[in-house]
Amino acid sequence: MAYYFCNKKIFTFVLLFIKLCFHFTAVYCQERKISRPSEFQNGLRRIFLSIALGVLTGLIGSLLFALIVRSFVRYLNRTPILKGPVLFYPEIAPKTLQSALSNENRLLGSSPSGKYYRTVLDNGLAIAVKRLEPFQTGSPERKSLKRKIQKELETLASLRHRNLMSLRAYVREPGGFSLVYDYVPTGSLEDAMNRVRDNQLQLSWEVRLRIAVGVVKGLQYLHFERDPPILHYNLKPTNVMLDAEFEPRLADCGLAKLMPNLDRTTSGYSAPECFQNRRYTDKSDVFSFGMILGVLLTGRDPTDPFFGEPASGGSLGQWLRHLQQAGEAREALDKSILGEEGEEDEMLMAVRIAVVCLSDMPADRPSSDELVHLLTQLHSF
Repeated sequence: MAYYFCNKKIFTFVLLFIKLCFHFTAVYCQERKISRPSEFQNGLRRIFLSIALGVLTGLIGSLLFALIVRSFVRYLNRTPILKGPVLFYPEIAPKTLQSALSNENRLLGSSPSGKYYRTVLDNGLAIAVKRLEPFQTGSPERKSLKRKIQKELETLASLRHRNLMSLRAYVREPGGFSLVYDYVPTGSLEDAMNRVRDNQLQLSWEVRLRIAVGVVKGLQYLHFERDPPILHYNLKPTNVMLDAEFEPRLADCGLAKLMPNLDRTTSGYSAPECFQNRRYTDKSDVFSFGMILGVLLTGRDPTDPFFGEPASGGSLGQWLRHLQQAGEAREALDKSILGEEGEEDEMLMAVRIAVVCLSDMPADRPSSDELVHLLTQLHSF
């Protein structure tokens, strides 16, 4: 915008200069009709006109040169479309990665944004690969979209936090990109909670609270320690990976933003404003966290048919709010984690926090920064 106004001023100056030149030429012609000027006066006028024309030519040439230089600099600064692997981790070599991607890999899972695979490199390192297919072959916006995605991936690769999955590498492919992450054998929070519901795994309240604190610390880093802030866009248990110590690591940070054809409102963890006006803010991430906290507290899946019944209010959030207001929040707690009185007090306070996070109005929800303080005060970590 500043460049536009600068050009406008220069253009106005040039027009004014041309007008003055024509004015003096007209005056000169009129004087010739009235009286014959001396040779000295004619010489001065010729010198003046020569100088004016020279200055005008110089200004126009400088303006054209500046425009050419600016266009050239923009072209040089344009994000290149890279070929081959782009690596951010020294233990991954380009050739071994290319070889591993060309082999048959074990499918770990799939989502609207892509499919996850597990593969092992020649050096024995196990990695998780997510294949993104954000555009169709022959799309007119394909090149510009590729540059945009590459720029976003460079940003995501710079994220460093214990509660985030680090992007180790990416490879541009004909239909999209392959993203490389650490392989986490424990699986996702969704996998863990399904095993809990099938009585194949026991997760104590202390472990569940530690998972919740880790998730919100990851959000705090994205929302408050990055400039500009980064939104997750698709926070849900399938995108919360658990390491061997059940420490959570957020996956797919910002990837939904890179998928132009992905409907981000399909998740049962999405905030109301995502359905109403498709507006997404950091408080939308907080709503999704509230749903995850509700799952950890109740052990229930938000897609459980129970929440389709009128008695439940129609959703996990409405059910928790109803029980909280009726003073019956204890009825919502997962019976497998009910234990000591002190822990129950922590859980009941956590229900209140979840209900606030699930407020319909974004302004009524706490920030991720506030949530870190609220949850860590429940228990000493």
